[in-house]
Amino acid sequence: MLRCHMSQENTVRSMSVEHKAALAEGRNQGRAVRLYLEALESHRPKRGRKRTPDSVKRRLIAIETDLKSADPLKRLQLVQERLDLRSEVEAMGAKVDVSAREAGFIAAAKSYSERKGISYAAWRAVDVSPAVLKKAGISRT
Repeated sequence: MLRCHMSQENTVRSMSVEHKAALAEGRNQGRAVRLYLEALESHRPKRGRKRTPDSVKRRLIAIETDLKSADPLKRLQLVQERLDLRSEVEAMGAKVDVSAREAGFIAAAKSYSERKGISYAAWRAVDVSPAVLKKAGISRT
């Protein structure tokens, strides 16, 4: 048996402490930005008449009544509507503290913008207010 022996060094590369810290900071900034944008989106006004917990409950009662006499296709649609409405009721009860997420965003947004090349106009396009951008140190220029 002949063995070819190639001279290869098994080099183990390790990241510097500074590199690890920079990666962690980037993850934290990204998380702060994502949480704030999600909070903004969940609080964005919806089109049409705003539903209240009472109006949703009335519709759920009507669905239960309609299910008794519905044909299979209509029953399927009603069951899905009932699931959607129950999720909506749960979401109504879950309040997101936008101010806490805003503080995290303000702390992270400028560095994040510079690192990722995000412009003032892009932030505005996703509904971040000019006041919040100003607090974060992000200007139009």
